[in-house]
Amino acid sequence: KPDLFYSPDGWLSLRTPVKSLPVIHDLNFFHYPDFIPYTVRKYYQNFFPRFIKRACRIATVSEYTAHDIQRLFHVPENRIDIVYNGASGFLPKEPDVKRQVMETYTGGHPYFISIGLIHPRKNLTNLFKAYDIFRRNVQSDVRLVVAGAKKWWTKDMQDAYDQCLYHDDILFTGRIPDDELKNLLASALGLVYVSWFEGFGLPVLEAMQSDVPAICSSVSSLPEVGGNAVLYARPEDPDSISSAMVQLYKDPKLREQLISKSRIRREMFTWEKTAGLLWESMEKSLKERQKK
Repeated sequence: KPDLFYSPDGWLSLRTPVKSLPVIHDLNFFHYPDFIPYTVRKYYQNFFPRFIKRACRIATVSEYTAHDIQRLFHVPENRIDIVYNGASGFLPKEPDVKRQVMETYTGGHPYFISIGLIHPRKNLTNLFKAYDIFRRNVQSDVRLVVAGAKKWWTKDMQDAYDQCLYHDDILFTGRIPDDELKNLLASALGLVYVSWFEGFGLPVLEAMQSDVPAICSSVSSLPEVGGNAVLYARPEDPDSISSAMVQLYKDPKLREQLISKSRIRREMFTWEKTAGLLWESMEKSLKERQKK
């Protein structure tokens, strides 16, 4: 006889009389349906509107997604609680650790890193093009490390990779253990996270916690997370992404400025704050009538 059912991934029972609180992380299946396998997409599009209607309240991880839910499903603003994500265990690393990581992954060369599931939404096609432009314009041996499981490799990605003059310097790690990922991120010259769409964009916060400057897309929720502590690029424009990479590479003072700002910015997003906001949302939910 629970008082409340809490779903951190948004799925709900449509039959239970128990009050329900889902967390809706994003609505990418409405914005970019072609990025999702057909049967999964049809399930999401059919059931998530019903889950949202059924919920007594909704928690979400950004103002961007909150506005999305209001606009697409006509949910009143006072039924939505914004509960930002936190990140765990990402810390700056000592120079000797960084040197060891670079030796292991790139033969001692500095590198930009991209983190996330290899998927069309992560915009690797334009990242590959941008990296090639960067290498053509800058006399540099900087590598590009792509960390993430290779699940949705597309023809566009393959074509962009094949046409990249420096594709041998693009290194794929696959999915790696968390402790290894923390070292790999903290040892990077910068994070390049130019997704088409994100409900929050956790790697940006993880880079901030690691004292690593970040470049990210100027769309969806990413400016909400990055604030004034990251460089922005237009995800549709490889030249824009490349220009940001050149800035970050050539300007040590800029890197230090971004790191300094990120040390302030990252304090906005902690799991302690997440827990407090989520508890408040649960208490509000207990006072709501369950939707039918």
